[in-house]
Amino acid sequence: MSDAQAVAAALASVVAARIGRPGDVSGLTRLTGGATKVTWSFDARVGDASEPLILQQSFPRPAPAGDPMAALPRIAGADEAALLGVAAKAEIPVATVRATLVPEDGLGVGLITERLDGETLGPRIARDARFAGVRPRLAAQCGRVLAALHRIDPASAPFLIEHGPATQLALYRAIYESFDHPQPALEIAFRWAAAHAPVSAPTAVVHGDFRNGNFVVGADGIRAVLDWEIAHLGDPMEDLGWLCVKTWRFGGAAPVGGFGSREALFSAYEGAGGVVDRARVLFWEAFGCVKWSVMCMMKGQGGHRGGRRDLEQLAIGRRAEEPLWDFFQLVHETPD
Repeated sequence: MSDAQAVAAALASVVAARIGRPGDVSGLTRLTGGATKVTWSFDARVGDASEPLILQQSFPRPAPAGDPMAALPRIAGADEAALLGVAAKAEIPVATVRATLVPEDGLGVGLITERLDGETLGPRIARDARFAGVRPRLAAQCGRVLAALHRIDPASAPFLIEHGPATQLALYRAIYESFDHPQPALEIAFRWAAAHAPVSAPTAVVHGDFRNGNFVVGADGIRAVLDWEIAHLGDPMEDLGWLCVKTWRFGGAAPVGGFGSREALFSAYEGAGGVVDRARVLFWEAFGCVKWSVMCMMKGQGGHRGGRRDLEQLAIGRRAEEPLWDFFQLVHETPD
């Protein structure tokens, strides 16, 4: 029995037991195989209807004792389902969770959610002609979504860990140093980050990976925010800065996700009740470049440390220098 056949058989049992009988599964297609998640698209027979669904399986890499990567935020399964429920109550567009996997399902840790029509590939959202009509509205939609997210009471997600600027700066430096692969440009970037990190900042629920490529986008705009697995408690400006990192523009000219302006993002965020601190946004955009450079190293070096070693991960690993170039361009005119 192939992997897909085994997954389909286990899925049919889960659907029948917790979503609705008969639970027959068809059209099972593997969509991605990321560093920690595998995503499948499928249709399931529930009653007399066929429902379009998504299965996400989480496979976090076990970190050896002393490995600093063990301290990275990571939620999955029931915690991720709970956070999606909290987000939905805050009127943030998310995919509805239909079932949460349990060990007895034989599918690992993960969720089954509804499958929404729309595009998720960042380059298409940023550049394809079919999204020309919606692109001018996306930055403002992002601002309103983030304002709603940052209003959520952190007490409603007690499983989220604190992950503020000082913690992240120390952690990503420790991860970088653990590879024993010195990079003078990264040394300079880390020193800049240490000198400019916010000394004090409010704490909010932070998505952690809010960017073009992690949305489902249709003709009406953002239909769902995806990939909540590194959500944490931290500086709300982190989400705004990460959204502006040049990598996530995918060749689009506009600074926000390749589709919009910072002014549109900030104005909508403030119009929805948020408060923008431009200096902190700049820090998180610049430090986001540093983080992504380290993340590229993590993917490229992962095969040496017990992770998957495939062409996709290696291809990302070789791009570690690109975000550093973006970093230096961004901070070139920043006063000390």
